[in-house]
Amino acid sequence: MPFTVKKRGKLTYYYEGDAPTLSNLVVETLPDGDLRICFAGLTGGYSASGILNLDTVATMQPAVEIPLVFECWRRWLQEAGICESLAAIDFIEMHVFGSQPKAPNPHLDPAGYQAECERLRAEYAQAYREYFQRHCPENGLPARFTVHVVDVPDQAASYEFYAVGLYQRALNG
Repeated sequence: MPFTVKKRGKLTYYYEGDAPTLSNLVVETLPDGDLRICFAGLTGGYSASGILNLDTVATMQPAVEIPLVFECWRRWLQEAGICESLAAIDFIEMHVFGSQPKAPNPHLDPAGYQAECERLRAEYAQAYREYFQRHCPENGLPARFTVHVVDVPDQAASYEFYAVGLYQRALNG
């Protein structure tokens, strides 16, 4: 679905539908022509599955979910006509909200629940690190803020991401 674009001063809003809840991207044009980009928060579960038209939904699999979030953002940048690759974006900050495991039940299997928490955190760190090493090896790494919450709206997802990045015209010709 093509974006509806709304310009207001230095800001450009990219969103879908007639009555959106939020914008997929909010882009601020800086005085030198660079673009400060706010990427909407989303998950690699139901969110990414719908955006990417996938037949499956990743559930509590950070190694699968994290690349799907970045793929959604890449697609949005392309649809907005900003750039073709996330390697053209210098991410400034990532805000990450990790949900608690859906199973096992912490009251019935406290040791299993703790093991699942540890697996999710380790897999998250590995997937996040690998993404930047593989797809943006020349870029610096964003500052990251991670908080663990009881749950995120997407009942399949282990994490929800929001990010701010910079498209620097001088670096990207």
